Amino acid sequence: MSKRPAISQRDALVALIPNLRAFAISLCRDAQKADDLVQETLVKAWQSRDSFQPGTNLKAWLFTILRNIFFSECRKGRREVEDANGEHAARLCQHPEQQGHLDFQDFLTALHQLEPDQREALICVGAEGFSYEEAAEISGCAVGTIKSRVHRARRCLAEKLHIAAVEEFGPDPASASIVARTATVSRRA
Repeated sequence: MSKRPAISQRDALVALIPNLRAFAISLCRDAQKADDLVQETLVKAWQSRDSFQPGTNLKAWLFTILRNIFFSECRKGRREVEDANGEHAARLCQHPEQQGHLDFQDFLTALHQLEPDQREALICVGAEGFSYEEAAEISGCAVGTIKSRVHRARRCLAEKLHIAAVEEFGPDPASASIVARTATVSRRA
């Protein structure tokens, strides 16, 4: 009676591919996805082949790897949004925050350089949303005085921040062009 030659681990993996494919199809119900799942399983199994205990059930080990990959992809898929034409990504664009942060720091510096009465009037009307009448009552002065203080504060801020026109508000030219191109692409799609 002759002894059967030992089958190599590689050959054992290859021999189980039809079983793995059938199991993968039963899980995902898509032959193409099943093939990808089997391939990923074989790659992971080959990379971890040293952790396989000889003499144990190779088929069960491979099925466990395949099953774990399948459920990991299912969990990952719930968090992902299919966006083949890029519409979803286009809606997520935003201006870079670095320039805005620096602009805000410059604004705060300029704001603190204003006369206290101008700063108070500007904050009451511009930031807090009080009407001129309410701001005048809070400051204990006439409505015309508040209007004058707000006007002088705005003009002084514009000078300190080197703002000459309304168009200078918003993103810098490079960021504006990127956002404009993104908006144009999303409208075409």
